[in-house]
Amino acid sequence: MRTFADNLLLRPIRTLATAFALTILLSGCQSLGTNGLVASNAPAEISGPAASAIAGDMVSRLAEQIGPGKATVALKADTSPFGQALEAALKGWGYGVVTDQKTDDGTKIIPLAYMIVPFDGQVLARLSTDNVELGRAYTVTASGAAPASALSLMRRG
Repeated sequence: MRTFADNLLLRPIRTLATAFALTILLSGCQSLGTNGLVASNAPAEISGPAASAIAGDMVSRLAEQIGPGKATVALKADTSPFGQALEAALKGWGYGVVTDQKTDDGTKIIPLAYMIVPFDGQVLARLSTDNVELGRAYTVTASGAAPASALSLMRRG
């Protein structure tokens, strides 16, 4: 049985471990894919409600960085719950979404990659564009997901 003092010591260590893992997730895969973007990946085990909660939170944070509905977002076609939730959240914020990479010549395209990684009882989420990377840890429940860490933001020159 853990004592109060044990819990006080374990909580910061667990938070530090999550932050460290999130940092590795954000920086370790930087060179994969084209233009510095990692290939999109999300496990199919994430439930629809959890995927929607994570996608909604991450897209709202992305909109704070690139402006709401100002461009068309290019996504890899994905039938996973998170891929579908991400596309719906982007459209809900007013972004055009293309998966076949074909657009009109004058359309501003923002390539977007994502990664969802289960880690230590939580889920680490990452959205990447050519200029911005966002990452956050989430605690997944039966009814959705809740942020378990601060938002990590990295801007590229």
